[in-house]
Amino acid sequence: MFDSLFPEGTQPVVGMVHLPALPGAPRFDGDRDAIVEAAERDARRLAAGGVDAIMVENFGDAPFYPDDVPKHVVASMTRATRAVVEAVDVPVGVNVLRNDGDAAVSVAAAAGGDFVRINIHTGARVTDQGVIDGTAHETMRLRERLDADVAVLADHDVKHSAPIAARGFTAESVADGVERGLADAVVVSGTGTGHETDRSDLAHAVERRDANDLDTPILVGSGVTADTVGEILELADGVIVGTALKQDGDVGNPVSEDRVRELVTSARS
Repeated sequence: MFDSLFPEGTQPVVGMVHLPALPGAPRFDGDRDAIVEAAERDARRLAAGGVDAIMVENFGDAPFYPDDVPKHVVASMTRATRAVVEAVDVPVGVNVLRNDGDAAVSVAAAAGGDFVRINIHTGARVTDQGVIDGTAHETMRLRERLDADVAVLADHDVKHSAPIAARGFTAESVADGVERGLADAVVVSGTGTGHETDRSDLAHAVERRDANDLDTPILVGSGVTADTVGEILELADGVIVGTALKQDGDVGNPVSEDRVRELVTSARS
């Protein structure tokens, strides 16, 4: 389903729209309109720089709710996502932090989005929000009930977390999110936002995917730069990029169209 969003043979570069703190979050500055304006600005710069898709994320909402955000977060995310959908002509995704897959699917369905990212789709992880359980059984049923044509990108060994048991990159752990969780793509990342993804982890994930005869895209979800994207795409089927596309490479800054164009050019060369 995720592959169908792009021309055949595309290794998509997905650019991040990191929303500032939403209403109700400790760092919200009181200006609701500014949130939408910032989302539209960054989305337009990403599209102008040549990304293949855009993902909207409530990055500024720390400390994050573990797995069930309040209704006002869903409302704000829907408003911002719809603004991005209307501002650009590329597929748009949603990630509701920390791990509200039901909210992400609902926002995407209501706002006209095309895909979602779910950090813990199957299994369980220890995070700074505590232990979070995957709820693939609920999220995928909700997608069916809503009749939502929304692809699910599920993280494996997601950043800012640790496994409860030392299981590692086994064939089963990579495949669980796809065969049992019905995810449409897998995301492999580093240890934190902007942290480089270990190449051996990526290679092992691809190897385990192939060993299980799965026809599922694997994307790298952190630490991608203009200098590394070419090497990464020798293994991965796509990348999700945030920090490297911001002014001065600072995740808190607006998107830099020049940095976007540089990375996309490197990805396609």
